[in-house]
Amino acid sequence: MPPRAAPLSPEDRREALVRATRPLLYEHGRAVTTKLIAEAAGVAEGTIFRVFESKDALIDETIARAFAPGDVLHRLDEIDPGLPLRERLLAMTSILQQRFLAIFELMRALGAVGPPQHLHDRPEIVTGLEEVRRRLLALIEPDADRLTMTPERVLHVWRLLTFAGSHREIADDDLLTPAQIVDTVLHGVERTDG
Repeated sequence: MPPRAAPLSPEDRREALVRATRPLLYEHGRAVTTKLIAEAAGVAEGTIFRVFESKDALIDETIARAFAPGDVLHRLDEIDPGLPLRERLLAMTSILQQRFLAIFELMRALGAVGPPQHLHDRPEIVTGLEEVRRRLLALIEPDADRLTMTPERVLHVWRLLTFAGSHREIADDDLLTPAQIVDTVLHGVERTDG
């Protein structure tokens, strides 16, 4: 039996359970047991049901948190807007690719082919993803006069290539590197040497 957990507020307890559940979902998917979750969180199994109505409710909350932008916004804010465009795009690609890889791995573990429908009901996720888009666009816009497409269109093409190049099934298990993605977006694939 695990040692008795320190008293936490219901919100702090929910947070601790979500944090403990996320890595277990990668390993067990939805088949994870409340016993495993309780052990990982260092609480008694019944504690879960004091703050979540069911195991499914805990799993759904954990999945929603995984899809929320999380630290992506902070990491984007750390990109120096004074860097050359290619360097900014490389940093952006690394951040987004790491996020996509984590999300795709979670979806694979859950046996899902797309994000759960209930995420569209979460305004904080919709708003957060729009904020990610806004910050990405702000990192491209300073070079608008050097681009053959609008910054919005460059962002769209870059995101599509980053998404597809980061998805093992779409990329035939041959993931693109951030440099390959960025150089394809910036320079295309046609030789210009002769």
